[in-house]
Amino acid sequence: FDSAHLTAGMVDLTRHEKEKHFLTATGEKRLFPSLHDPHSRELSVVVPAYNEELRLPVMMDEAMEYLENRQKQNPSFTYEVIVVDDGSKDKTTEVALRYTRKYSADKVRVLTLVKNRGKGGAVRMGTLSSRGKVILMADADGATKFSDIEKVEGGLNDLNPKPENMAISCGSRAHLEKDSVAQRSLFRTFLMYGFHFLVWFFCVKGIKDTQCGFKLFTREAALKTFSSLHVERWAFDVELLYIAQCFKIPIAEVAVNWTEIEGSKLIPFWSWLQMGRDLVFIRLRYITGAWKLQSSHKTD
Repeated sequence: FDSAHLTAGMVDLTRHEKEKHFLTATGEKRLFPSLHDPHSRELSVVVPAYNEELRLPVMMDEAMEYLENRQKQNPSFTYEVIVVDDGSKDKTTEVALRYTRKYSADKVRVLTLVKNRGKGGAVRMGTLSSRGKVILMADADGATKFSDIEKVEGGLNDLNPKPENMAISCGSRAHLEKDSVAQRSLFRTFLMYGFHFLVWFFCVKGIKDTQCGFKLFTREAALKTFSSLHVERWAFDVELLYIAQCFKIPIAEVAVNWTEIEGSKLIPFWSWLQMGRDLVFIRLRYITGAWKLQSSHKTD
């Protein structure tokens, strides 16, 4: 049980010296840019990966094929993929670096974290190192069809994120719930509804699927939300959307294709409890003012 990540107070944005660099195709070290810099690519894809040497290639092959084709059809489309190795014990970094060598470090960068931070921490570190005008977070297991990015992009554009360019578009599996309930044990279904209730009760209203790993942010919305994030593990999506709603950032939810992938990390019972507990703490910390949001007053 890891309660350390629940301690109230400031967000730990410190980077280990080794986490400031990525390797080029020839193995030279280069400094990562910052989310505070202006964008220089149309799209950044941030892929958190923990012990994913087996599933990462499947996801990356699909993503790179899609991105390369899109660039062929529309040369003004520029992109980068940042694979964040979240302190893996396997060869995740080596596997990801093959893609740097194949496609160049301009298109694929690997950020290797010194120790495991949890998915939220990994996504945040990758996002803070990205160059994209919009930033997509996508799971390494490839459960969502990568071309569904067009659906979430559509959702983002429909929000018409002017003038401050704040918007978030979330992939959603809510439309699949009816089918999956049929295949789940009563117990897991009960847990799922319990979690939905907690999410609704504590923080996030109006979003059916907070946990889908396919989310697209405008650069401005990413900066605003990720720089206030405290939770680095399971429940980080919920806190992120809670922060977005506090800042009145519009959020779209778009149905995406989703396949159950072999070897997907089933969330064990303890994690559900931990998640529930995390949510309770998140809510309490915000209510008591132990956690404050930076500049939460909306500047008109």
